[in-house]
Amino acid sequence: MKLYKLIPGMILLSLVSCNTGQIKSLEKNITDKELQIQDLQEQVEYHQLTNSSLLDRLADLSVINKNDAESIKNSLIGLNTQFDYITSLSDEIKQKDSLNTVLANQLKSSLIDINDNDIQIEVKGSAVYVSLSDNMLFKSASATINKSAYSVLEKVARILNDNSELNVLVEGHTDNVPIANNNYKDNWDLSVIRATSVVRLLQETFSVAPERLTAAGKADYNPKNENKTVEGRRHNRRTEIIITPKLDQFFELLSAKELMS
Repeated sequence: MKLYKLIPGMILLSLVSCNTGQIKSLEKNITDKELQIQDLQEQVEYHQLTNSSLLDRLADLSVINKNDAESIKNSLIGLNTQFDYITSLSDEIKQKDSLNTVLANQLKSSLIDINDNDIQIEVKGSAVYVSLSDNMLFKSASATINKSAYSVLEKVARILNDNSELNVLVEGHTDNVPIANNNYKDNWDLSVIRATSVVRLLQETFSVAPERLTAAGKADYNPKNENKTVEGRRHNRRTEIIITPKLDQFFELLSAKELMS
């Protein structure tokens, strides 16, 4: 066969081979693009769903805020009201604490000439405690007040009468030694009658309003010291005048409707 007759065929095969490679390359590119398009479509669909969900949640939040805004507002108003009442109560307590300190100082100044072993004055909690020794007030195992103690109780009464907003609790205390006479049944009896004697003297002799006075006996069940020694028993035999501010305004604040809501 002549060579010039083979050349056209060879050229044709070469062209076909080239076109096949290009076609495959183009087909691959098309496939890649289709995959990219599919991936982008999936991403678009995902974001559309996400946005739709967010819009739904925002709508829900809008409804919640609309429905509950008034309730939240009222709750905040209530909390502010309660805070104002608590602040007011705190101010009242501070005022009473300050009053108690002044009162204790007045009592100490008034009774400065009394032996420290016979009288002690201190502020405990919201009250002023005036502790009077058994030796100063009474004879042994007796509820009759010594005349020498009148001046002390008169000074206490004068301060009580100058501060009419104060209440007064008188407590009688004994040691744990049983009563050795027939005048009183037991230490309970003695402690109560001693407290009553002091209350009666404050009312009848020194004009302290009786509605401000309370008498109570604790017998030997609230000792200041152990009853094992003579000194300890001496401290336990005492009468305490406990002076407290009237708490009516505190209870009124605590029972206010705004605090109960």
